[in-house]
Amino acid sequence: MLLPLSIFSGGIHSENFLLLASVLVFVAIIVTKVGARFGAPALLLFLILGMVVGKDGLGVEFTDYESAESIGHFAMTIILFSGGLQTSLKETRPVMKQGIMLSTLGVFLMVLITGGFIWWVARPFIGALGATLLGCLLLAAVMASTDSISVFSVLHGKRMQLRENLGPLLELESGSNDPMAYLLTILLVKVLSGGGEVVTAHPSLTALTVLLLFVVQVAIGFGVGWLVGAGSRWLLSRIHLPGSALYAILIMSIAFFSNGIASLLGGNGLLALYVTAIRIGNMKDLPCRKDVLKFFDGMTWLMQLLMFLVLGLLARPSQMASTLLPALMIGAFMILIARPASVFLTLLPFRGLSFKARLLVSWVGLKGSGPILFALCPVVAGLEGSADIFNIVFGISLLSLLAQGMTLLPVAKLLNLSFESDPEVETYGMEIPEEMGLLRDHTVSGEELAAGATLRDLSLPHGIRVVMVKRDDKFLVPHGSMKLIEGDHLLIMMGETDD
Repeated sequence: MLLPLSIFSGGIHSENFLLLASVLVFVAIIVTKVGARFGAPALLLFLILGMVVGKDGLGVEFTDYESAESIGHFAMTIILFSGGLQTSLKETRPVMKQGIMLSTLGVFLMVLITGGFIWWVARPFIGALGATLLGCLLLAAVMASTDSISVFSVLHGKRMQLRENLGPLLELESGSNDPMAYLLTILLVKVLSGGGEVVTAHPSLTALTVLLLFVVQVAIGFGVGWLVGAGSRWLLSRIHLPGSALYAILIMSIAFFSNGIASLLGGNGLLALYVTAIRIGNMKDLPCRKDVLKFFDGMTWLMQLLMFLVLGLLARPSQMASTLLPALMIGAFMILIARPASVFLTLLPFRGLSFKARLLVSWVGLKGSGPILFALCPVVAGLEGSADIFNIVFGISLLSLLAQGMTLLPVAKLLNLSFESDPEVETYGMEIPEEMGLLRDHTVSGEELAAGATLRDLSLPHGIRVVMVKRDDKFLVPHGSMKLIEGDHLLIMMGETDD
């Protein structure tokens, strides 16, 4: 007799893959809904679900690290690009310097501080990985960045608003520090796989080479991103396509092009696509903006789900037991010492941020899919001890999502740095250029109808016009003598008039 769960005993390349994928997606969404009541980050639940379905759980065997790295890189491209599209330069500009410093110098300090701790304290617990200082620095580099996916998910999912421009600062840092951590990881993997004797004989030459490669990759990545973004703005302002879906697909193809051309020229592709996204997202006349952002929002959720499930499938809880102690040691050190130290040192020149704000930035050092994905690089390269890197990083990411992801809102409230965001405006699919004004929705109350029941009797302030009235499931064209009833939804536009 064929048991219903027997489909899970095969590999991920089995004929039942689509059925398995549909079940996983369905369960992930339901689990996310339930977990939200307890403040559990959705990404943590995706990871756990992947582990449950994996070989140590229901029996799905997936050990293709190269495919997982490709899937992860593709997903990160979409997610990072989507985050860039929603990054407002107007909001980010006041904290641009702080964000850039945290995503560069802050990451470098994290690598040095954490790498030093691993070398001096945790080295006996990590086997072959701790044989060289470069191996310890590699482990630190893999975990050095603040995971953009986790930060975007927690901040946007909880609709949290932060004071002192901390929201834009954290999103800018997390969106722009992945390239730095990825670059350091790749460079250290190349140096370690190329032979440690070269490093020992010519340490200054190796350091200079790494610095030069870093400067070249950043310069090319930023330059390509800026140019592709400029060309995209010109194209999107002139091309006319029959439908918002085609605009979304065109913009997604631009993301892939920016990433690919930067990598082809020897630059950092992630940085290039992030810069391109920011330039496109800040167009005043971006066609079908609302529909495009909704498209990428849906793609982001799908990519997050796919990426975390795949990474969860790779995990083997039975193999992680031996790395649990170093994972806890290093994770606790990074959360409580390394992250705060790097943040406070990096932000020393900036006096505009309060002590409480610096504390909150220190706490938002979330790890997630980014570090786990970077941990696949030494595994794919075949470095000795790379399996330990993956298991340790996976354990630290789980610890970070539990300790920091679930307490971010309470900590922000404790520091008096958060407040409830305004409810999302329902515009019923309508979209207008920003220069025309703002769209807002308003529900008619009984008190407002006391002086008269018609639209004219509302005596709306100067510059406000009612664009549409929604009553139950009907949309009505407004006019002055229209009689309103309690509960009507008014879509109003606020802007300048010529009267």
